[in-house]
Amino acid sequence: MILIIHTIFVWMRKGIIYGLALAALFFVLRWIEYKFVIREFSREFYIGLIAVIFVVVGVWAGRKLTTTKRIVKETAPLFVVNQENLSRLEISKRELEVLDLMAQGLSNQQIADRLALSLNTVKTHTSNLFIRLDVKRRTQAIQKGKDLKLIP
Repeated sequence: MILIIHTIFVWMRKGIIYGLALAALFFVLRWIEYKFVIREFSREFYIGLIAVIFVVVGVWAGRKLTTTKRIVKETAPLFVVNQENLSRLEISKRELEVLDLMAQGLSNQQIADRLALSLNTVKTHTSNLFIRLDVKRRTQAIQKGKDLKLIP
């Protein structure tokens, strides 16, 4: 609902801006009419000039209203686990999964539910990770895992 209201206000703002631009153009045309064009040129030239100005403004306004911004999403390169560090630290496949889920911000209970493990098993894997990575907190484990290229 808020998005719809925001979109309406954006369109209203654009409409007001274009309306003011057209009013300014109309004022300039009136000023030109009274000062120069009507006295020196024929009526056909004046009509042609108005037609050209309105075509240019119409094309400009049409392009502004119909073009959309394209958002290009950059794809991150595929992450490859550093197998040398993994084997050197003797981290098991399951412990690596627990570390990855910790990095995603999941609690122990959520990790247990996701991997179909008991809460005590997740706590055991977590404590093993702390010992193997030589850290005391989850945040340190995550940072060290990233530094060692164990998790993305």
